[in-house]
Amino acid sequence: MKKVVSFIILSILIISGCGKEAPDQGELAAIAAKGYYDLLLENKYSEFVKGMNQPDSIPAGYREQLETNAKMFVYQQKEEHQGISNVKIADAKADTAHHTAMAFLVLDYGDKTSEEIVVPMIEVKGKWKMQ
Repeated sequence: MKKVVSFIILSILIISGCGKEAPDQGELAAIAAKGYYDLLLENKYSEFVKGMNQPDSIPAGYREQLETNAKMFVYQQKEEHQGISNVKIADAKADTAHHTAMAFLVLDYGDKTSEEIVVPMIEVKGKWKMQ
């Protein structure tokens, strides 16, 4: 998780240092989404689940189910596509009035195929989370 937070902070600093414009919220949401999916590549399912927009505390059983679902997703990708080899940002669109965004990511697979996915994001207390 520290790696993702550091990546997000570094990205914000780079973006904000490039000019006087406010950072593009869609781009920040996409960076966060990529960071969460990178956690899947590292088998950090608990950290991935923490990236979901959830109440501050959820029942342990429900959290375990979410982590199991993440594991099953990774396993399924290994079975069908020889795993996910890389995650890239393709695009992002933000609705700043509603503090939401759509992050478009490309999943590169081990079998040399790729797929674009859409990750709905929501800004909660200044932090982008997956919906």
